[in-house]
Amino acid sequence: METGYVTTKGQLVIPSKMRRRFGIKPGTRVNFFEEEDGIKIIPMTEELIDANKGFMKTGGKLLKALMEEKKKEREL
Repeated sequence: METGYVTTKGQLVIPSKMRRRFGIKPGTRVNFFEEEDGIKIIPMTEELIDANKGFMKTGGKLLKALMEEKKKEREL
């Protein structure tokens, strides 16, 4: 088990060992899912996106929109 902490601004610090294991780098978007027994955090990495390509059978439209959104975020 790894332990992180929450700052006074509500930011969550993810232990470096877990960041390396899951490919979480500065700017990586994460999704939070509420579950009965806690919170599940899923990093939205390139590997995860690549692994799920075609899963919704949209012909790449959703992936293109996601990549455009990530590009806009990087420019901020």
